Amino acid sequence: MSNIIDLGGAPANEDCAQLGHTPDFERLNRLEVAAYRAALIARFGVPPDGCVLKTLTNRHDFGIYYTLGLSVDAGAARRDSRVAAYAEAVQDDLATWTEACFAAPVRYADGEPPIVERDRIDAIVTGALLATRPGPDGRFAVPDFETLHRNLAAAYPASAEAANTLLQEISA
Repeated sequence: MSNIIDLGGAPANEDCAQLGHTPDFERLNRLEVAAYRAALIARFGVPPDGCVLKTLTNRHDFGIYYTLGLSVDAGAARRDSRVAAYAEAVQDDLATWTEACFAAPVRYADGEPPIVERDRIDAIVTGALLATRPGPDGRFAVPDFETLHRNLAAAYPASAEAANTLLQEISA
């Protein structure tokens, strides 16, 4: 049996698309959920066997909205302490995008239409990989960047390759 923990649509203290209010809601909601998944992976790593980060479909009077969920196999959690530890860490959540070295994928200002900074998850992850990259000497500017960078590169190899290509072009 699996337990599903609803983690929300974005880090706890961040603005996000609002059903029935935000223009182009579905696209922005899906983008934010995908970015939130990537940010959690950056911070906590790829889920161990027995855990799956998945998009949850929620029905409301105003329509459908999406959130990120963590499905935890109850048997795996009893057998493997890493599963329970991951579930606890992820459930404690990120408060902000910057805790994972992510820029908010969408900016909201009162009375203004949303501003989409990057409209694809691969571009969002590539940006985080560039922000957390090691310097020319192989050292990371902030020790935490090494974990974020390693986790993202492992989970999103195409974005890691794109970041490396951009850095080579800049260096040439």
